Amino acid sequence: MKIADYLGRERLTLTEFARRAGVSVAAMSRYASGQQIPRPETMRRLAEASGGQVGPSDFYAPAGQGHDHHDPAQAARHFLDGHPEIRYVDLFIADTNGVCRGKRALRSEALEVIDHGLKLVGSIFGLDIHGENVEETGLGMETGDRDQIAVPVDGRILPMPWVGPGAAQMLLTLLSEEGEPFFADPRQVLAGILAKFRELGLNPVVACELEFYLIDRERTAMGGPQPAASPHTGRRDWSTQVLSLDEMEAHRQVLAEITEAMEAQGVPVTGALSEYAPCQFEINLHHVADALVACDHALLFKRTVRAVARRHGIDATFMAKPYGGISGSGLHVHVSLVDEKGRNVFTPGQPQAEERLRHAVGGLMQAMAESMAVFAPNANSFRRFQLGSYAPVAPTWGFENRTVSLRVPGGDGKARRVEHRVCGADANPYLAVAAMLGAMHFGLTEQLDPGPPIEGNAYDLVAPSLPRHWSNALDAYDDGVILPRYFGERYHQHYGRLRRAEFERYQAEVNPLDHAWYLDRL
Repeated sequence: MKIADYLGRERLTLTEFARRAGVSVAAMSRYASGQQIPRPETMRRLAEASGGQVGPSDFYAPAGQGHDHHDPAQAARHFLDGHPEIRYVDLFIADTNGVCRGKRALRSEALEVIDHGLKLVGSIFGLDIHGENVEETGLGMETGDRDQIAVPVDGRILPMPWVGPGAAQMLLTLLSEEGEPFFADPRQVLAGILAKFRELGLNPVVACELEFYLIDRERTAMGGPQPAASPHTGRRDWSTQVLSLDEMEAHRQVLAEITEAMEAQGVPVTGALSEYAPCQFEINLHHVADALVACDHALLFKRTVRAVARRHGIDATFMAKPYGGISGSGLHVHVSLVDEKGRNVFTPGQPQAEERLRHAVGGLMQAMAESMAVFAPNANSFRRFQLGSYAPVAPTWGFENRTVSLRVPGGDGKARRVEHRVCGADANPYLAVAAMLGAMHFGLTEQLDPGPPIEGNAYDLVAPSLPRHWSNALDAYDDGVILPRYFGERYHQHYGRLRRAEFERYQAEVNPLDHAWYLDRL
């Protein structure tokens, strides 16, 4: 009998069974989810603790079907055994803002975390952008700021090439004290939505495209950013040089080092280009058939870009709109769906391919307004949405059309997919993709019709209708009916309270522009 079935029948919590069997909650969670196969001694303990109901055969696939699970502890030890030079490991998790938080552990501590987990406060998901507790979320003092259990997502320890051979890193996710997915962890929110796709016999294939700016460490007289100077000429170019090979060459060393660092971490990249603004670039991440891994890659990419830029004496930012009057930075997400045989269900010629594509797009369009508080999570995010700026202001779709919010790229029909073009680069990738996939699932199950595709300039043909101000987006989010169904009511309320509290704090500040415009005139 599987562990989950046994717990349900006996009405035991995962924590209670873990204590009875003498294993850690983190390990029991991996056994129950099939992520890890127990060692023989542990299997004996599980059998004894369950009165023989849970046995060794419950952890293996039937003969001939194979088994793709691995032991995270074994994988971590194998990596460390092969890299005796590693002295410490960064253990980190992405908070609600997508900011990496955690601790730097010694080599021996990292192995302890693999086996037993890391105690970490649940309020890490109730922090604002400054890292301060937002008590309105109920995760701080109201709960006694309780510890939960952080566990590695897959046991992989990754190098940190920008630091040197003595350092490595490991990505974590949070479980509750009972060993269940912690409701406020964005990665767990996405995992819950992927389970709904499995019920349909479908799996999302996802790729993230992130734009970013390289900026000088020296700010302007007003404290604003300015493009990084060319290492070749020492000059600072303010002109728009889209697809400029000269600009790519000027910053070749830092861009090449970013690509090499990503490959060292096992993250496939497909190319780089200069974008529609000075010192703005995009390095594309390859699509993967696991949305969680695609978002892990996006998180690792942002961490890597910032770190490599610092090594070269400059900064990198994924702020959505660092400059007024110049292009903002987006997170474009490509999504296709494959069936249990790995076939893209959007490919022309597949059964109901056109209907499925249209239904998925219909769901994305219907959920777009209430999702804007996720796609554009802060005050600066909304400065990006300007007419004619390639930042969509209405739910639109079309084939091979970059003026719409949902583009179906041309090319090989086997790679047919939807490119979601609304998100800012400042969005949390787990939550952004969760909102998108939830909307697609909704469209598929409700068989929503998106209407005819847009041909021509969508900015001229469709009036703006998406929330373009933070307060309006928060209102639309609170009134939403689709996201609560996929995020879960509890998390939906949690995220809304966190964002609303940050909005109120931001609104209470008096900024320099207030003084410049009004102080001497009123």
